[in-house]
Amino acid sequence: MPQGRWPDEALADLAGRRDALRQAVDLPGADPGVLVGAALTELDGAIEALAAAAPADGAGPDEQPSDGLPEAVRAERRLLHAAFQRTPVALFLLEQSGTIRRANDRAAALLGFPSGYATGKPLTAFVDLPYRAAVQTQLAAVARTSVDRMADCRILTSDGSLAATLTVTALELPGDPPLLMVAAAAAPGGDARARDGAAATPARAAAKRTAGGRGTDGRSPAPADESAPVDPAITSMVKRLDMVTAVTRLLLDNSTFSEAVTLQRSARLLAGEIADWAIIDIDRNGTLRRQFAAGARNGQGDQLARTARNVEPDPESVPGQVHASGKSVLLAHPDDPAVLGRVPNGTPLLMALGAASLICVPIADGTTGYGTLTLARQAGKGHFGVADLALAEELGQHLAIAIRVDRMFRQRSEVAEALQASLLPATLPPVPGLEFAAAYVGATQWQEISGDFYDVFPAWDGWAIAIGDVCGKGQDAAAMTAAARHSIRAFAHVHETPAEVLNGANEVLLAGDYGERFVTASLAFLTKRGRRVQVRLGGCGHPGPAVVRADGRVEILEVDGMPLGLFADNQASRMELELRPGDLLFFYTDGVTEARSADLAFFEDRLADELAAVAGRSAAEVVRAVQELVTTFSRGELRDDVTILAVRVEP
Repeated sequence: MPQGRWPDEALADLAGRRDALRQAVDLPGADPGVLVGAALTELDGAIEALAAAAPADGAGPDEQPSDGLPEAVRAERRLLHAAFQRTPVALFLLEQSGTIRRANDRAAALLGFPSGYATGKPLTAFVDLPYRAAVQTQLAAVARTSVDRMADCRILTSDGSLAATLTVTALELPGDPPLLMVAAAAAPGGDARARDGAAATPARAAAKRTAGGRGTDGRSPAPADESAPVDPAITSMVKRLDMVTAVTRLLLDNSTFSEAVTLQRSARLLAGEIADWAIIDIDRNGTLRRQFAAGARNGQGDQLARTARNVEPDPESVPGQVHASGKSVLLAHPDDPAVLGRVPNGTPLLMALGAASLICVPIADGTTGYGTLTLARQAGKGHFGVADLALAEELGQHLAIAIRVDRMFRQRSEVAEALQASLLPATLPPVPGLEFAAAYVGATQWQEISGDFYDVFPAWDGWAIAIGDVCGKGQDAAAMTAAARHSIRAFAHVHETPAEVLNGANEVLLAGDYGERFVTASLAFLTKRGRRVQVRLGGCGHPGPAVVRADGRVEILEVDGMPLGLFADNQASRMELELRPGDLLFFYTDGVTEARSADLAFFEDRLADELAAVAGRSAAEVVRAVQELVTTFSRGELRDDVTILAVRVEP
């Protein structure tokens, strides 16, 4: 053990390795024998440290190398460097901390990375998670005791994980801290993916499949067009293109315009194709919150997904940093397993998921950052590369556009609902002797604001009922609807007949700038005469109401008059009738009569018969029955808004 490090730094290192071993026990694929051996090694080290006397001080200062070395010494160094690089064994030269100082050519070939890629990274970053803590313990034991040790593990290579045996030796350097030399060799009978110094080529693979013009089974090889290997780059490009197409199709098929549904489906798709785990975090009021996590669809995978969803990303985590900076992160071999945070028991989330490679990209459309997309891959699937990063960034942009569209539609829907609610009375007034009921159902084929309206309000010596429909939809139609409704209310306090009120409203609408739009409307004044109700009716191009007598007789009233807002000399139609106890006056818009069935029949042909069938019922029951009949008749596909208003004289 290096002098001067006990008990502070050495004790902290020991505690860290102990925690790592404890967490590795619960990981899938953990080898109990390897972990027990590592624990015993740590115990031996602790016993030696406790038995030893206080560390001696006075280590001399490091000797500085001479600036002017003889040529013979320099030649010897070049020879040693060449021997290290070209030795037929994979060698790693480590600092005492476990950081790789140098890796020779065979080590680079074993990992499948360019020479120099591993330099500066911990050796354990290239060790599969279940073995990482045990290897870390063995490295610390050799640094402490200078006794050679071996460790079985799985090395993370560019093609996946490889069973290997590590032999660790301490190198004592006069005047310098000791270094560690690690030799890595593929385990006998293990994974055959160990390299011989160069990656296999398609030609070599083809040569392996055939010998002397014949296949490995002795038969003649297949024709050239069947046996020719497919370029892995082409296969990878096609797979990525298929993934972009699948995600685009999923986003375009989002008929619900639901952000939560979009993210959930996307995460499940990505977790099943290019990654083992997909995690989506969304900015909620300035704080990054975990929205969804998806992995393998099985019992353990579902449990881990729930665990991942409960780990909120903190600002120091990779998702937090990516969201704050707007820059993507590729960690082919994460040094710190806590880059995604920790689960409640303290285990790093990356270790709990068994992930050995990580990508995190912003979900942004170029102007707005909505969150982050994190993809994690287990050791057996190989590490992520730059091409995977480019694909993830493309998918992040797709998700951002989908979120922007979803939020835009949701905002418009909320505005439309609020504006629509302002055009209709919140409640109908209670009137002694009269029953009022109304219903409104928006068209299923439109998402814009409707032009239908209805109203019930006091007028003169009784009550007024108004119902109307504006040509078109949207904000302009809503503005004309509001003008028509409020002008009718205002003129009802000035004029004594519905026709005069409608004529006054026509002048108001003509004075407004509503283009080619117009309004159809019906207005009725109700005055009680004992047990009967006198009705004065005015109409301007709107379907006439239906009178449903208590004995079941139904009369559809015919009204004349042109719609409001078209002609200055327009005159509303006039009509009077009387309602007896039990009679009902039924108003509606053309969304009722023009509802169509699957065989293209109109509900108008059935209206009188259906009203006769519900005669004698309360106003609320009649309105509810007709609404259900229209919806069923059209199979829920309403081409226009359905507005119904009924008043019944109490029997």
